[in-house]
Formats: sequence, structure tokens, C-alpha cells
Amino acid sequence: MHTTTIEFADIIDDRFGGKALGLAELTRLGLSVPTGFVIAQASLAPLPDAVTERFTRMQATGASPVAVRSSATGEDGAEQSFAGQYDTVLGVDSTESFAAAVRQCVVSVRSERASSYAGQGAGQDADTGAATMHVVVQQMVDARAAGVVFTADPTTGRRDLMVIDAVAGLGEALVDGSAVSDHLVLTTDGTQAVREVGEVPVLSDAEVARIRAGALRAAQHWGRPMDLEWAIDAAGQLQWLQARPITTLPGDLNEMDSPVAGPTHVYTRCNIGEMMPGAFCPLTASVSGYAIDYAMQMTQVVARAQDRYDKPWLQVGYFYGHMFLNLTEGTALSSGILGNSLEQFSMSICGRVVDELEAKPPKSFPAKLLNTIRLTSYSLFAGPAIRRLGDQIAAFPIPTSRDAKRVLQQLESGVDLYCHVTLVHVRSSSRAAVGANVLESYLVRSAIKDGRGENEGQAEAARLMAGAADVESAVMVDELHAVVREIAADDTAAEQFLSAAPSDALTRLRNADSSGGEALRQFLIRHGHRGYRELCMRDPAWAEDAEGLGSMMQVMLQAARDPASETPARQPVDTPGSRTVRLLARLAQGGARGREETKSKMALMAHRLKLGYRHLGEVLADAGRLPDADLVFFFDRSELPQVVGDDISDISDLVQRALQRRDALGFQQSLEFDDVSVGRPTPMLARPPGAVTDDQILGRPASRGIAEGTVRVAKSIQDAREVQRGEILVAPVTDVGWTPYFTVIAALVTDIGSSVSHGAVVAREYGLPCVVNTLVATQVLKTGDRVRVDGDRGLITRLASSV
Repeated sequence: MHTTTIEFADIIDDRFGGKALGLAELTRLGLSVPTGFVIAQASLAPLPDAVTERFTRMQATGASPVAVRSSATGEDGAEQSFAGQYDTVLGVDSTESFAAAVRQCVVSVRSERASSYAGQGAGQDADTGAATMHVVVQQMVDARAAGVVFTADPTTGRRDLMVIDAVAGLGEALVDGSAVSDHLVLTTDGTQAVREVGEVPVLSDAEVARIRAGALRAAQHWGRPMDLEWAIDAAGQLQWLQARPITTLPGDLNEMDSPVAGPTHVYTRCNIGEMMPGAFCPLTASVSGYAIDYAMQMTQVVARAQDRYDKPWLQVGYFYGHMFLNLTEGTALSSGILGNSLEQFSMSICGRVVDELEAKPPKSFPAKLLNTIRLTSYSLFAGPAIRRLGDQIAAFPIPTSRDAKRVLQQLESGVDLYCHVTLVHVRSSSRAAVGANVLESYLVRSAIKDGRGENEGQAEAARLMAGAADVESAVMVDELHAVVREIAADDTAAEQFLSAAPSDALTRLRNADSSGGEALRQFLIRHGHRGYRELCMRDPAWAEDAEGLGSMMQVMLQAARDPASETPARQPVDTPGSRTVRLLARLAQGGARGREETKSKMALMAHRLKLGYRHLGEVLADAGRLPDADLVFFFDRSELPQVVGDDISDISDLVQRALQRRDALGFQQSLEFDDVSVGRPTPMLARPPGAVTDDQILGRPASRGIAEGTVRVAKSIQDAREVQRGEILVAPVTDVGWTPYFTVIAALVTDIGSSVSHGAVVAREYGLPCVVNTLVATQVLKTGDRVRVDGDRGLITRLASSV
């Protein structure tokens, strides 16, 4: 095809480049697009007369100067945008400058930057490796304002947001970074959730609404998120200058979302955020999330809060890759049993009264009495079921077959057992929650009656709960600390352990014929199934995570070798004088002990399943059904029968979706949520309002005592590897995988949590001041701040500026 002109109306596909097709489609949509045409097959040869004449006719109509822009094959496509890789020439107003501008665009197709970006991709000339250059010629807009609009947020990957950046005048100032733009982030209903503008906003609200409407229309037409350029001329007319797909987005962050139980249902990250911190792969959701939801529903069935197990995702929700509890469904218990209330229920889950929560209709007194007896008996007499768990889990064989169908069949039976183990854990946790709530309620009432205040009662309850002996998670830390002491006793061994990479240090010690090596092997036999995010099917337990466990032990070893260090001592707990308080304390302590024991069993069953699913991934990868074994974790359980089925030809689309889900997980991991959401949970866009006044943050006391020190903000367990002895650890939440660090720190502060959360239980065992449920500590405090943590009052005070 020779160099010629093509009108926008005649372009029906991308043979003339994505930019040309985008303008043609915008025109067909009825959106206003500046007058223009396309030069097809532009080259360095002199322009044909027909092309020059088309430019002359355009100028004769009184059009302003034109913009000459590249529209190479592959540019502004679905896979690559080539944004800024080819040249654009503005202000062209003569035939001579027009010819020069076309030549400049043609030359840019062979530029080093374009070739490097393309990587010899599709649409390139077979001989030169360069793309075929077509050129868009358009009337320039005398812009009062210009900018871009993304119908999804390219930074967070969220498709429920729209981003508009606007500058006064031409949009080139926005593209080249020479001007600071107004920045707007819009929610699905058009609300300006983020509004960062100058003293005089570039756009009026009406103009924002017009840009939003046109962008939504384009995104609906293309069926995918779009990146569009626009300008508003002096007369106020909105003109669309370019449309292309956003090529940097991961998979849809909401693709695997569970159904919302109801528009007014209240969801929370509290409690479940301790057990399931962060974002999780779809397989974890459909295994661990399913098991938790099943167990909670069955507990409601026992208490006759619902008739039968209903369907998945009733008690638990899965949104943006994160797990949530459905508080609204949970209120059926508080409305149907004696001695409980909506306020007590929300306190036990969230550490505060949740005002947004509405109680279910109360049942009659006789029904409440019967339901209370049923649930109390079910919870308090969980002992036999707890004792059987070890043998039941040991009887589940970790799959080793090379037959994928057989492996999947075994894993499905394992999920059934996992549901049972989780149900026993929920029974045990209910017993713990009842004991803790009754003890705290009694002591708070007494404290208020005596004029000492509610916080005094809460602190007294926390102190008494620290009297629980043999709490599994604390014993585990003791035994890991004993391993570290064995290493510290030998200077040479300690130096070798500290100087090696964490994974190498742990592997060598594990294989060593030494007392330290034997101590580590025994620790892993008993506790190797534990770890950070231990209910995740994808994340390794300590037994397979030499890097994570090795890093933790190096921090502990450095602290143990500090001459000023002391082994954390259990704080003595005075025996209460009141017989009632002694009885309630024993009930609460026993509940905490049982809760930690069954949590370990739940982690053990999860560990055996994750080994099985990892094996399934390896079998499928070896068979060529998956590109790698890790991808197995990005399928829902319901999809795996198709993946292992007889017909391999029909899984390519499913595999592609799994790859996109894996890309999305990193974006999901960075999202943060309010502790409570009404309806579908939505990630936070800005710092939430918290109980912060000047340099003080108010949380909930979980372990009494006062400590001063330097803050170490650790938003992930990887961040915690930098913690130094005596620092104040500030984290969103801590599960059992964090607790070995408790032998190093001076105090613990978390965004969420309650007095029976794992972090609080172990903090009490080690006498660490602990404040939970601050909501904002990780956002307000910075590493290097010096603070005082008052575990008696739940107060964190900043003492000095960050260093």
C-alpha cells in the first residue's frame, strides 16, 4: 500500500494504528473529536500531492494549526501503549512544516527508545525491525484546560475508581511533567473522594461530570478500562483527543469477590484480620475461607440462629482478596441467647461497640434459654472433640500420587476434615470469648461502681488472663528461644549463624550434629507447621521457610547476645481475693489455653493441605497443564476439576485468568480497609479518622504496663526483621508468626485486635505492654518516633519527633 490519506469514518480496525482507530471509534460514539485524517504508510519519501492537498483543504476551512502525531502499528494497543516513544509535532501551520513533521514522526519509529520499548514486537517490519508508521493529522484545540482520564486507577489497579488529571492550557505540560496537575479520584457514583487542586481549580464540577460521562461511555464501548486524553476549548466545548486501553492494569481486583450478603450488612477485618492478615490467593479463600465460614455457620445452627448450613460466604466475605467477617449475620447469636448483647458481641470481635450494627429481632425468653443451654454445652464440652483432633489429622495422608485426579480427590476429602477441625476451633474460641467477656464485664462493672473507671477494669481483666499456663503459642516461643540460647552459648556457632544469609544459616543449623541443631529439629517437629499467615495455602510454614525463620532467629540471637539483655520473664499474677473473680479468671484462662491449642491444630491441617496442593501444582506443571506449579493457588476449588479433567484444550482461558489473578495479588496486598464497612467493603483512599489528639493515640488496653522506646513500624512480617531490642513494635495486626519477636521488643501496638487476640495473649505472657485496636497507629506513627506505651490505659504518647 502506498502513502495515502484515510478519513476517520473509513477506519474500522487497527491496521492504521491504535491511535487512529481510537479516534475513529470516539467519533462513531458521537463524542466530539477535532477534525482530522490519517496518513497511511507514511515514509521518508516526499509527500504525495494528494496528502499535501488534503492538508491544504483542511487549512482552507479556517482550521487552527494542526498536531501531527504518530499512529504506528502496535501503538496504543491492548498489549503496549508506546506512550511517548514516538514523536508528536504541535503547531504545524504550513506545507513545509507539515512535511517536516511527518518526516520527524517516521524517523522516530526507528529511534533507540522505541526499539528498546518494543522488544521487536508485533507489527514491526520484518527487515528493519521497526513498526509501520501511520500519522494522525488533527486540528489543534485552543485549550483552556487539558488532561487525561483513566476509567480505572492505574496505580492501585482498582476498577471502581476513575482518575482525572487536569492542567490549564495545553496537555503537553501534563505529559512532560512541567506542570503540577489537579488530581481527582472519583468513586463509582461520581463522588470526588480525592480532590487535590490548586487555589483556582482547573475544572468545575460540571466539567468533571462531563469528562466522567464521556469516559464511562468509551469504557463501556470498548468493554475494558480506558486511558483517554481530552481538552476543553475557550468556548467550553469538551474535545476528545485520544483513546487507548490501559495496558498496565493487573487482573480485576474484584473478579473473585464473594456475593455481598446485603447492602446494610456490616463487615469487619477485626478478628479475622488476625487469623488471615493481608490479601490471599483464590485457593486460600476457597479452602481456609470456606472452612471458617462453614464452622461459623454450623455454630449458628447449634444455637438455632439459623436453620441449617446455607451456602458459602454467609458469615465470611472475600473482597479485593481480603477476608472479612459478616457482623450482621453474627448478631443472630446475640439476639437469640441469654447473657449476650449486640454491644458485647461487637466488643468481642472489634474491641469496641459498632454503632453501624443493628441487632436481629430478639427471640422469646424460653427460646433464648434453650439456645443458650445448647450453645454453652456445645462450647464448654468441646474437650473430647479437641483431644481427637491429633489422631484425625494424622490419619490424613499428604498426597504423593502422580495422578492429578487422584490427588484432587484426596485433597477434597482433606478440605472436609479441615472444616471439622475449624469447627472444633470455633467451639474452643467461643468458650474463650465467653470466659473473657464475662470476666471483663464483671470487672468493668466493679471498677465503675468503685469509681476507678472502665479502663481500670479492662486492665485488671488483662492482668488476670495472663495467668493462663501452658498457652501453646507462648510455649512455642519459649522453645524457639531455647534453640536461640543453645546457639548463643557457643560464640563460634553464633558468629557463623549471624554472618550467613538467613536461609543458609538455618539450613546449616538444621543439618548440624550439635545441641543447637538437635534443638531446632525438635522445635520443627513440634511447631514446624506454624508461621506467618499460616492458613494461607500458598505461604510456606516455618518448616519450609528457611528465609523467614532464619531471619527471625538472627534477630533473636542478636538480642540474646546483648549483655544488657534478659530472658523475658513471666509476670507473676496475684490470686484474686474474690471467689467469683477466681472462678471467672480460671474460666477465661482455660478458654485462652484451649483456643491456642486448637488454632495450632487448625494450622497443622492447613499445612498438610498446602503441601498437597503444592504437589498438585507440580503434577499439573509437569503434565504441561500449567506454566508453573505456583499457579495452582490462583484457581478456585470449583475450577480445579476442569484443570485436571480429560480435555486440556478448554483450560487455556482459565489458565490466563489465573495468571491475571496472580498479577492482581500484589495490588490487593497494598490495600487497607476501615475496621468496619457497611455493605461491600471499600479500600481506604486516605488516612482514616482515628482517636488521635495532638501526640496521643487512644486504643484498647490488652496487656498492662508502661514502656518507652523507639517505634518500629512493620506493616508486614518482612518489615519486622529490622526490629531491634527494646523497640516498640507497631503493626496492623499480629498473628502467631510474629510472636518470636516478642522476646526482643519492649511493647506492642496494633491497629486492630482485642484482649483475646493472639498478640495480646502472648504479650501478657511475656509482660509486654500492649495496646490494640488503635485503628491508625501504623499510619500516624513512623519508624524512629519515640513513644510511651501505656498498657493500663490503652494510650500511646509521642515523646519526640522522628529521628
